[in-house]
Amino acid sequence: MDGRPAGPAWGEGATAGRRAPAATPPPTGAPVELLGVSRWYGNVVAVNEVSFTLDPGITGLLGPNGAGKSTILSMIAGLLRPSTGTVAIDGRSTWRDPSMYRWVGLVPERENLPGFLTGRGFVEYNARLQGIPDASAAAARAIDEVDLAPSADRAMAGYSKGMRQRIKVAAALVHEPRVLVLDEPFNGMDPRQRLHMMDLLRALAGEGRTILFSSHILEEVERVAERVLVVVAGRLAASGDFREIRRLMTDRPHAFRLRTSDDRVLAAAIVARPTVAGVALEDGRLVVRAADYAAFTGELAGIARAHGVSIYELIPADESLESVFEYLVRT
Repeated sequence: MDGRPAGPAWGEGATAGRRAPAATPPPTGAPVELLGVSRWYGNVVAVNEVSFTLDPGITGLLGPNGAGKSTILSMIAGLLRPSTGTVAIDGRSTWRDPSMYRWVGLVPERENLPGFLTGRGFVEYNARLQGIPDASAAAARAIDEVDLAPSADRAMAGYSKGMRQRIKVAAALVHEPRVLVLDEPFNGMDPRQRLHMMDLLRALAGEGRTILFSSHILEEVERVAERVLVVVAGRLAASGDFREIRRLMTDRPHAFRLRTSDDRVLAAAIVARPTVAGVALEDGRLVVRAADYAAFTGELAGIARAHGVSIYELIPADESLESVFEYLVRT
């Protein structure tokens, strides 16, 4: 392997408006592999003994802010050295191997864009760094892919958050990477832009790319990812098919805080129901722990009506992502 992407450069051998799949050599091993990876900063452990393998397709890296997602992505991209363990692409370590940058595209969450450059100039600069023969054509195609052509010749200092996100994606795609790593890529995008980006990621995955993107928003991962990795406090809490992870999240015990016309009467009426795991009065409010979210919410109104109780407010008390992830760690 000479470090340069195989296959046609952007703009060569491709029909207008469509991406020409790069003729990359077959993998010699797993496309992306982390084995016993930890990373710490002094006494702070950011990532703790994480192991997983990524095959072609879209994988979502899900977790609350500060869980270690960005650190994992930076190690895959070769920008951070693991304190222990190995990070490899096709069996080659990503650390201190600049040739691996030819195969990886990174979209960082942090914004360090030179505002004086135009979007086109920024993407062209990245194309030149990658040794693309026709940097202008490559940049034009990448910009068109992210639907930013009308604004390509504006200085990036005037870009909105969503536009800055898309120009970073264009720069990451300009050299046709086999592995695409995106850190919170949908931040700042409006609904139309999000849908366009999701369609683009699906198209890239359909060409055999390996895509890993991070998010703390469950719905983003659900709409795009075929597989999910859940990270909590630097540890891998769950991994696998998204539907299975979703089931774990949905089937966990749920807490509800209610305000009613008669908390004690309603508590007595529901405490023996099989869908209810516990009832308590906390800070003057009725708190119900339900074993089955759907069954409890479906029958609550009928029970209250039968006992002459009015429900003024029903609020999930533990629906933050942090509480969901903590439950996954305990299971």
